[in-house]
Amino acid sequence: MKLANQSTVAGFVLLGLSDQPKLEKMFFVLILLMYLVILLGNGVLILVTILDSCLHTPMYFFLGNLSFLDICYTTSSIPLVLDGFLTPRKTISFSACAIQMFLSFAMGATECVLLGMMAFDRYVAICNPLRYPVVMRKAVYVSMAASSWLAGGANSLVQISLAVQLPFCGDNVINHFTCEILAVLKLACADISINVVSMGVANVIFLGVPVLFILVSYIFILTTILRIPSVEGRKKAFSTCSAHLTVVVIFYGTILFMYGKPKSKDSLGADNQDVSDKLISLFYGVLIPMLNPIIYSLRNKDVKVTVKNLVSQKCFPR
Repeated sequence: MKLANQSTVAGFVLLGLSDQPKLEKMFFVLILLMYLVILLGNGVLILVTILDSCLHTPMYFFLGNLSFLDICYTTSSIPLVLDGFLTPRKTISFSACAIQMFLSFAMGATECVLLGMMAFDRYVAICNPLRYPVVMRKAVYVSMAASSWLAGGANSLVQISLAVQLPFCGDNVINHFTCEILAVLKLACADISINVVSMGVANVIFLGVPVLFILVSYIFILTTILRIPSVEGRKKAFSTCSAHLTVVVIFYGTILFMYGKPKSKDSLGADNQDVSDKLISLFYGVLIPMLNPIIYSLRNKDVKVTVKNLVSQKCFPR
């Protein structure tokens, strides 16, 4: 990634909640606890999908990738956020800011594609169960996961490369906890129309297309489930995709809430909204990765059984 540009800014200042020090201490403890839960919950899910041979299936392979992605996503930003809570007016170098933007953007785009891949897996499992072992063979689902990571990384590389080439010759204070790309672009002293168009196209590809794909997949899935004659059969079929559907609703629902709500026009309301937007973005970045392992654990009998077996073997070895 090319980091050199016409900028006279050596680094940036992350504003965070420096104007509200009382909140910083409270949020430091809260975010730290949530981050530890993320590491523990997703780490356990990765562990059980590796150690239990019964879970070496496409669905759990994707789940392991999702857990690893959530750990990477939060680790790319949360330590910086926590440090910012302890350091008034946290500074970050231009290069470190670019790297942090790249990692966060890449993980977010990858998760969008990965959720679409998981929807396809559930579609084949429910709508074409007899062909499932052939369609979702190892070479296929490994390639699907790899393509999700590559697509997310490629998109991030394009967006961040365009951003770091802009001149930053004025204000260097980012009104955010991290180097959030939209907050950084506001500081550029040049036309950012190319960046806006590029991000708009990326949003269509990495948000619109996966959402449409997931929607169509679940229309076929629900149609197939409703055709199952027995209530028990319908319940069992739906349980295999309920966790994924819950994660999708929370993930995309939060995104729509963040970017779809109306903006305040008065200055006082705008200031309050800035704080609100930062906090929503912060908790979005930790809440989703924290909820994912909880949802999959609580709604998945296989995962719960495997975790209990591993714990019993560790605590009560034969």
